[in-house]
Amino acid sequence: QGQLVESGGGLVQPGGSLTLSCTASGFALANYAVGWFRQAPGKEREGISCDSNLDSGTYYSDSVKGRFNILRDNDKNTVYLQMNSLGPEDTAVYYCAADTPINIFAVIAGPLGEHEIEYKYWGQGTQVTVSS
Repeated sequence: QGQLVESGGGLVQPGGSLTLSCTASGFALANYAVGWFRQAPGKEREGISCDSNLDSGTYYSDSVKGRFNILRDNDKNTVYLQMNSLGPEDTAVYYCAADTPINIFAVIAGPLGEHEIEYKYWGQGTQVTVSS
């Protein structure tokens, strides 16, 4: 049975950078689209970025566009989220999910709510705290 594991979270000062990893075991991440979500304290989880395994398609929400970058390394079975110019508003638990491109993009880039699709794989989350 496959699983996803996020890593790379931690405490960073405002204006700093972090790179999160989403590593798959038990299945080939190259066969799935990957989405990154985050949940800040007291807020609903939001989709912020996704990457299609079928083409070079990527998507970024307005809240992270121009600051975050999603990268895929199929040899390492990992998708990364490079985060730059971090601010206190980026403090959250960050999760990755893997599923078909339609399901991933329909929620993160499209009209569907997260509750409308049950993703095949979810990670356990990694905490990112931006504070001086």
